[in-house]
Amino acid sequence: MAGLDVRGTVAVVTGGGSGIGAALCARLAGAGAHVVVNDLSAEAADAVAASIGAVSHPGDAADPDVAAALVAAGERLGGVDLFCANAGVATADWDTAWRVNVMAHVHAATAVLPHWLERGRGRFLATVSAAGLLTLLGNPAYAATKHAALAHAEWLRATYAHRGVTVQALCPQGVITPMLTGGPLLEGAVTPEFVADTVMAALGGDSFLVLPHPEVAEYYRRRATDPDRWLAAMNRLQRDAE
Repeated sequence: MAGLDVRGTVAVVTGGGSGIGAALCARLAGAGAHVVVNDLSAEAADAVAASIGAVSHPGDAADPDVAAALVAAGERLGGVDLFCANAGVATADWDTAWRVNVMAHVHAATAVLPHWLERGRGRFLATVSAAGLLTLLGNPAYAATKHAALAHAEWLRATYAHRGVTVQALCPQGVITPMLTGGPLLEGAVTPEFVADTVMAALGGDSFLVLPHPEVAEYYRRRATDPDRWLAAMNRLQRDAE
């Protein structure tokens, strides 16, 4: 699978009104892509779109009709080349977390895959979070749904890579966004713009994991090779926090 030259491509970005999504929209538009900006907030989507010369298409990315409409909007621009399933929530509410963190990805893939399979090309970027590779103490809904988002991205990659569909999972650890408001997790946190730069570099290749925090790869290796030791270490962190 070759890298993606974003010049002249059509990119859809959910959760594009702030944070990582807004930074992605700006970087993609700056590199010459035609961007469809989606956000639950119409005001936020409109503002980002106006600032970069993009198309605003607000709505709930977890609604299958909205997902289909986003793909249709991209097709009217010439065909979706890149779908960034970026919308996400850090709520502890299980139903909301499942809808946004998992089913929004499922609905997006369901809507865009027929076009990509017909054309023999397409790229799906799933914003998963390092929590999907590891875990997140204190928020089981977020941790579990991000694991599910990673599993869905893995399945897409395993199933459709030979048909020209490149799937990548963006797994940042801590990003300075409205979702991350303070506390010890801010140590080592990076800006949304840094994450967007990492994504732009990753689009030039086809590596499945996109890691703005490279140390996450080592944590993931430890988790896989010695899960008991890794879980014991995580439990110590939990005890220390209590």
